[in-house]
Amino acid sequence: MSRKPVHLAVYDTFADWETGHATAYLARAGYEIRTVGPGPEPVTSVGGLRVQPAGALEDVRPEDSSLLILPGADLWDAGEQLAPFARKAREFLAAGVPVAAICGATAGLAREGLLDDREHTSAISFYLAATGYQGGSRYVDADAVTDGALITAGPTEPVAFAREIFGLLGVYEGEVLDAWYRLFHDSDVEAYAVLEGAR
Repeated sequence: MSRKPVHLAVYDTFADWETGHATAYLARAGYEIRTVGPGPEPVTSVGGLRVQPAGALEDVRPEDSSLLILPGADLWDAGEQLAPFARKAREFLAAGVPVAAICGATAGLAREGLLDDREHTSAISFYLAATGYQGGSRYVDADAVTDGALITAGPTEPVAFAREIFGLLGVYEGEVLDAWYRLFHDSDVEAYAVLEGAR
């Protein structure tokens, strides 16, 4: 089956551990993962990984994508450098194309006004409150939250983040999705047999 690629945003200080579960298993499911940076120049993750973006943000169109993933980064809370990624998320959501944001990226979406009328989560409620956004009443104290085409998660929940992505895109469903989560979140060895049986 031909699928549109998944776009993974990369920028200096991006948290490389937050998206690995999601991108690895999306790739195994047949999705091409395309990295997209502020421009064509290499970026360096918070873990010191140097990444050469496959493309530039300005060239990404929602109609050519299955999903935009926004990882956390120190830069989300250090000025407006990553604001174009939040604006691109607005473009995706307006077109009905999913966006998944974790950690500091949720604050970027809050500043853009994208969490004002959607259920969402993050590291903690007062982290987002500090952005001055208007969505505090829609904050959910959960590992990860899906509201329509938007997924949000806190920085300690890369496995729950991936689970929501797989569910939204239909990569795994029902007991298989539950088994994947139990295996990687809870180290439940019995879940492995369910996953193997689904191959």
